Amino acid sequence: MSNTENYKKGKLVIFSAPSGSGKTTLLRYVITQLPQLSFSVSATSRPPRPGEKNGYDYYFITVDEFKQKIKENAFVEWEEVYHNQYYGSLRSEVEKIRERGNSVAFDVDVIGGLNIKKMYGNEALSVFVRPPSIAVLEKRLRHRSTESEESIRQRLDRAAYELTFEKHFDKVLVNGDLEKAHKEALALVRDFIDKD
Repeated sequence: MSNTENYKKGKLVIFSAPSGSGKTTLLRYVITQLPQLSFSVSATSRPPRPGEKNGYDYYFITVDEFKQKIKENAFVEWEEVYHNQYYGSLRSEVEKIRERGNSVAFDVDVIGGLNIKKMYGNEALSVFVRPPSIAVLEKRLRHRSTESEESIRQRLDRAAYELTFEKHFDKVLVNGDLEKAHKEALALVRDFIDKD
């Protein structure tokens, strides 16, 4: 049998959550356990946080560059999360990973996650990572020490809104106990990727 007959395009795994819920931590863990899963690096117009690297954590681009890419239909999803703070998943990045036969892992906001799911249907698994409570979420955001008081308030208001969307996701994972959440996330993703 030739490679082309054996070829199977990768699936899509979407982790979405309010900021501070732990979706990035969970997804990075799952990726370390499943070599057939590759992280889709998002683009953003926000400045890098301390320690973040361009091309690894995000592709950091200007607001004007982001708007140009929107016009070019270069994103599978994008959103202006806060004023002039855009996030999006580049179509070129997604297709590059899928063409290799790997599945694509997305760490995206709630609306972006739903948009990808709508676009790819059964080829995508959408997982909503939920904090145990808003109080726990606030504690996590404060513990980061990367946000101003105003930014924390904005994120908590947004989280309350985003929590209303969890029913639209394929799976909801409560991230209270990290070890338990790691196991649940890994099992969910492994089952989905292995399923024909």
